[in-house]
Amino acid sequence: MNQVPGEKTHMTTSIVHSSIEIDESSRYGEFCVIGKNVKIGSGCVIGHHVVLHDDVEIGDNVRIDDFSVLGKLPMKAASSVVTKIKELPPCYIESDCIIGTSVVIYRGCTIGHKVLVADLSTIREEVTVGEYTIVGRGVAIENKCKIGRRVKLETNCYITAMSTLEDRVFVAPCVATSNDNYLGRTKKRFDKFCGVIIKKGGRVGLNATILPGKTIGRDAVVAAGALVTKDIPDKHIVSGIPARLFREVPPEELLENQGWDDIKEK
Repeated sequence: MNQVPGEKTHMTTSIVHSSIEIDESSRYGEFCVIGKNVKIGSGCVIGHHVVLHDDVEIGDNVRIDDFSVLGKLPMKAASSVVTKIKELPPCYIESDCIIGTSVVIYRGCTIGHKVLVADLSTIREEVTVGEYTIVGRGVAIENKCKIGRRVKLETNCYITAMSTLEDRVFVAPCVATSNDNYLGRTKKRFDKFCGVIIKKGGRVGLNATILPGKTIGRDAVVAAGALVTKDIPDKHIVSGIPARLFREVPPEELLENQGWDDIKEK
């Protein structure tokens, strides 16, 4: 039995490795499992049934809700091509983040300052998420992705492995992306896996689909339900199946006219 930090009389049901480093102002709930060499900063609130695997590092004022798992090791299926079993750096959660209920964040991830990861989301290994980004409910970010600052990933969107989303990107609910043009057939696919790129300020509408290797230009817009089969130029809107150029993005919607480009918010 382990004593809850800061509470001298309450005995917890949690299992905590003796090597844990936790500030006395932080607390964790019942039935947690905390592995070796875990570091937890000040003012953190960790819910019930949370699992922190070995070497997880958590900054200050982080909230982690019930049943979440951080620092999970990747699984490799016998037929997997993208997933590799190798040494990964610790999972690192920077200060002031909120991690929702039943979230899974793998080892090798870095979650930036003031990121919100909503309930039931999954973030795979070797992923970085920039500060102030919102990862919505049920979002899946596959391995080897780079997500920028102040990105919004809405409910149940899917970000395929090896993708890059730059700053201020918006992805609407149920958007799907892909990285395999061969749909799992033929040996040609092995060296041609390629995720998607969404440049700074790019926006993707509800239920759109982006095929492997495609680039959405800076401040470009993909309309709801579109199927992107070609690269999209900067500051243009595309729509339809397959997506075709519709018109330019209205000037008042461009990042340069939003007053956002050079703002450094605290």
